[in-house]
Amino acid sequence: MSASIHAHRPVLVREIPKEDRPRERMMLQGAEALSNAELLAILLRTGTRGYSAVDLAEQILKRLGGIRNLIDADLHELTALPGIGYAKATELKAAIEIGRRVSRVRNEARPTFETPAEAADYMMDRLRFHLKEHFVVLHLDTKNRLIGEEIVSIGSLNSSIAHPREIFKTALKKSAASIICLHNHPSGDPTPSFDDVKVTRRLVEAGQILGIELLDHIIIGENCYISMQEKGWL
Repeated sequence: MSASIHAHRPVLVREIPKEDRPRERMMLQGAEALSNAELLAILLRTGTRGYSAVDLAEQILKRLGGIRNLIDADLHELTALPGIGYAKATELKAAIEIGRRVSRVRNEARPTFETPAEAADYMMDRLRFHLKEHFVVLHLDTKNRLIGEEIVSIGSLNSSIAHPREIFKTALKKSAASIICLHNHPSGDPTPSFDDVKVTRRLVEAGQILGIELLDHIIIGENCYISMQEKGWL
């Protein structure tokens, strides 16, 4: 094992401002805000020989050649790294395996929308009984698989308010490649209003600017729907 990791004296965790420590940053900003080294440092929990967990994590990633190689490293390779004993190595492998299994479950559970009928059927029973208009956005990846959904607005008895800013805000956070918008008409008649068509055109324009395609805007009625895409109104 090398006697030192860096030539300069390392910065200990207690010397780092509290708001810059990985755990505190995760609580304040979410896991997405952390670097690979910071996430790894949280799993490592402690450093070694006076070096912080972040220093150790950075050195591990450097020696392995990146996070991708950490995923494929076996226990022997991990325990050969500085500061990684059997306990830390098994914890890392367990965390990686949990991530793999969660990914598999999510992929199995994520529907793919190839037609307006599939998207309408997915939301039909959740929207058609509402007495107020609910505007929902489905966030999709590059293969049209669902990665998230959000109720953007709930309107009055006969109208909803859906601004492009609110519709695309979460889509940007989720790195969606495209979206499908749906809303219900409490009357049961899915015929688009003038405002429905106007909002759809604004969404198309906003999506072109942001690089997130609006695949469809579907209006849900009483066990029926109208697709703006099928009508040629996109």
